Amino acid sequence: MKTGFYEAVHHCLRLSDTASKCEQVVHLPGLLSGNPIALDEHFPVEAVEVPGRPDRPELVEPSLVPRRRPGSLQGRAALIHAIAHIEFNAINLALDAAYRFRGMPAQFYRDWISVALDEARHFQMLQQRLQEMGFSYGDFPAHNGLWEMAVKTAHSCLVRMALVPRVLEARGLDVTPGMMQRLSSAGDKETVAVLEVILDEEVRHVAIGTHWFRYCCQQEGKAPLPTFLQLLEKNYSGTLRGPFNLEARYRAGFTEEEMAALTAGL
Repeated sequence: MKTGFYEAVHHCLRLSDTASKCEQVVHLPGLLSGNPIALDEHFPVEAVEVPGRPDRPELVEPSLVPRRRPGSLQGRAALIHAIAHIEFNAINLALDAAYRFRGMPAQFYRDWISVALDEARHFQMLQQRLQEMGFSYGDFPAHNGLWEMAVKTAHSCLVRMALVPRVLEARGLDVTPGMMQRLSSAGDKETVAVLEVILDEEVRHVAIGTHWFRYCCQQEGKAPLPTFLQLLEKNYSGTLRGPFNLEARYRAGFTEEEMAALTAGL
């Protein structure tokens, strides 16, 4: 019997081996081909408190993660490892969105599986870069902040779209150019080339989150801007720290009104 879409996504989400997870993600779009889409609506939605992930890296409090200075080989490897950890978590976040939130238009599932594919490729690129430098994923401690937000937002697609792609992932748009500049100054052109690819593709991921956040607002009869600001107030004390990558954020669907509101407290 053919595996249903939600079952296959759930299986992939629970895989612990990084290579297996990245390999299985590639097969998921095939379950969304054709019309009607093969969504097994009766496959239960389960709480995924802990997704599939390897035993390493050790997960610690954010304050205990070593500082990552790109001036040394060890520092650059630690920085690349931190980004790889974000990308691995982003695979699970995209899979969880596709698995958890039922009754959405077919394009919602296509979008988030496409994001999972990108994130798996990003992770593999960074993993390869680590190996070229004599390190592996798991060699440095990391924190669990991204997945903790997934658990916190599991009750609402609207809240997930607001706080994960439009806050946490959008933050990557802001900080990546600075990391690229520091790595370039350290002579690490190879990693800079990887981050250029990631930055360009992450704009689309945030744009997908923006689109579905506004769709959920429309479905619930809520105005996007005040809803977004209220969620920020509740979860981030109302402000986010700049500087902001305005060009990338506008490409990702943020409006001038939104950015004016975000920068008002700076």
